[in-house]
Amino acid sequence: MPLNRRAFLAGTGALSVPLWLSACGFVGGVSQNTSSEGTLTFTTWGTDAELAGFRNSIAAFEAANPDTTIELNAVPYEQMFTNIDAQLQAGNPPDIFRVPYYTFGAYAGRGQLLDLSPHLSSGRQGQFTETAWAAVQNNGTPFGLPHHTDTSAILVNNELLSAAGIDEVPTSLDDAWTWDELTAIGDSLRGSLPADKYPWAYNWQGNGVTRWLSLLFQAGGAFLDADQKTPIIDSDEGRRAVEFASSFFDKGFVPANNTIASSSYASESWFSQSVAMVWSGAFQIPDAESTASFDWTATFAPRDRRGGGDFGGNALVATAQTQQPELATAFLEFLTDAEQMQSFCRDASLLPTRSDLLNSDLEFTVRPELAPIFAAQATTVQPEDAAQVASPSMSGIISVLKEQLDLSFTGSQDSAATVAALQSGIAQATGS
Repeated sequence: MPLNRRAFLAGTGALSVPLWLSACGFVGGVSQNTSSEGTLTFTTWGTDAELAGFRNSIAAFEAANPDTTIELNAVPYEQMFTNIDAQLQAGNPPDIFRVPYYTFGAYAGRGQLLDLSPHLSSGRQGQFTETAWAAVQNNGTPFGLPHHTDTSAILVNNELLSAAGIDEVPTSLDDAWTWDELTAIGDSLRGSLPADKYPWAYNWQGNGVTRWLSLLFQAGGAFLDADQKTPIIDSDEGRRAVEFASSFFDKGFVPANNTIASSSYASESWFSQSVAMVWSGAFQIPDAESTASFDWTATFAPRDRRGGGDFGGNALVATAQTQQPELATAFLEFLTDAEQMQSFCRDASLLPTRSDLLNSDLEFTVRPELAPIFAAQATTVQPEDAAQVASPSMSGIISVLKEQLDLSFTGSQDSAATVAALQSGIAQATGS
């Protein structure tokens, strides 16, 4: 299977410990008069590269704080939040866990996460981008630290595009295809490809439905007002985004099973060369480099009234029930220090959330020339976009998006009916 890392299985292996560490106090920034003794439990899923990065950081933190132990529990993604929810309910959650930004708000809104504001070292907020910091707020209070981000650009099969007479793709954000230009590309590919191959696939399966919101943002729209509660998706922009996405199916640009309800990831069809292009996060780059049997590259997601993207990636949080809030905060700060974050993101093909790492030195271990494409795409995500996705009601909103967008994509309702149903469904989900 080409998506072996996509299974998020726990890996094993011994890792070396960096030699640059300080040996006194907490490495991470809490006050020096706090005891550094204790054990923390940390639950996460991850690709092989991500788990290797976490193990490396744990070894480094323990080396700098000899009386501290971090117990890592690596689980498959499919089990992650079922386990976390059960442990929270039973009163025995881990001290630390990893959470997608679109799930963060639900935990923070239920009071299940540690308020970090009394424990963070001075100036920590200013180290992150405004967008990343907005993604870990609940009512203006930080309940986590943004560990990394990712956003969807487009992976391109050069051979299939070339066969359609398309020999160049945009190489700068300013030259990204407009929606009209992408439609023209789709028409060219549809005309040149066999009936069983398609121009592209979109990565909106399952909870990835939040990636459809990129199209809404590109259209200049929003689904929630600044209060993270009031729905505003019933708009010209909302209808435009629904119509554009539905046109992928109407025009035969995507396979019929490229729906939100599909049990297959969109990238599978790209690896099998059933589609010429696929929306994908940078995390997929190592798989593509080791598995794809064709010449490929990446280009930018399209733009309409503005550029836009999904604020993917994950935050790191401490549970409200932790008995060692200062030690937990110190570990979170250590994981988001510059050297640790840079190493983690470089090897896992992910984007940092620290402002000081988003510069010309940003690179990936695999296909480093593609890092600037994903980094530039991430700049199209505005703080207000990320804040909406961090809504405490996001889990309910995701259910509404899944149901109503699939009805539109399958031709069961038009764009006006879809955005009206989204408006009422989101209002019910948020209690507004």
